[in-house]
Amino acid sequence: MNFETLTFEQEGQIGVLTINRPKALNALNQQVFTELGQFFAGVQSINIRCLIITGSGDKAFVAGADIKEMQAVDRHNGAEFARAGQAIFQLIQDCPLPVIAAVNGYALGGGLELALACDFIISSEQAKFALPEVSLGIIPCYGGTQRLSRYIGTAKARMIALSGDMFSAQKAREWGLVAEVVEAENLLESCMEIARKIIQRSPLAVSLAKQAITEGKELSQAEGLQLEAELFAKAFSTEDKTEGINAFIEKRKPEFTGK
Repeated sequence: MNFETLTFEQEGQIGVLTINRPKALNALNQQVFTELGQFFAGVQSINIRCLIITGSGDKAFVAGADIKEMQAVDRHNGAEFARAGQAIFQLIQDCPLPVIAAVNGYALGGGLELALACDFIISSEQAKFALPEVSLGIIPCYGGTQRLSRYIGTAKARMIALSGDMFSAQKAREWGLVAEVVEAENLLESCMEIARKIIQRSPLAVSLAKQAITEGKELSQAEGLQLEAELFAKAFSTEDKTEGINAFIEKRKPEFTGK
C-alpha cells in the first residue's frame, strides 16, 4: 500500500503505522482519513498479528483535526462530516487485530479520539492530552464524548470535554486512560515488547478476548457473561485450543496457527 500521509513498517508479525504529517503536527485532514480507511479495509490481508499506531516526530501523536478544513463545515453538512470520521475510527475499534496507540507527544482533539479507538494507549512521559474543541466553539465529533466516558467515567470525561484543558501523561495514567507511561526514547520499543508477547499467543484467542471486552462493555453484566460463555465455547472449536492445552501438558512452547 502506497500512501502520502501514512507510513507502514513491519517487523515480523508486528506492524507500525505512522501518521506522517510532521509539519502539521500530524493533524488529521481528509486525506489522512481516506488513507486510514484504505489501510484498515485491507489490514487483514497483511501478515501481521498486532499493530502499533503512532505519529511522526517527537512533538505530536496527532495534534487534532485540520481546522482549516472545518471552515467549510456548517449546520447542513456537520453531521455528515462527523459520521465520516466516526466510521474510520470505528474500523480501528472493530479491527480483529490488537491495535496499540503509541502516544509520543500531543494527542489533542481528534488525536485523543484516534487513541481512544485503539485497544489501549502506551504514552511517553512527555505526552499531553486534551479535547480542546469547546475553545473553538464546537465539540468533539469523532467519538470523544462517547469513548472517553467509557474509559474514565462520566465525571472526568465531562471535566475534560467542558474545560478543554490539557492534562499530562501521568494524570492520564492515574485516571486509567493510559495503560503505561514510559520514557520518550523507550516508547516504541516498549510497545514492541508488548506486541511481541501478544503475537506469541493464539491469534484467534486474542481476537475473541478483544471481542468479549469490546462488545461486553456495551451490555449488561448478565448479557456480557453470556457473550463471554459463547466466545469461550467458540475458542474450544479451534485447533489453537488443542495445541495450547497439549503444549501446556507436554511442557513445551505452543505453535499456534490461527486455526
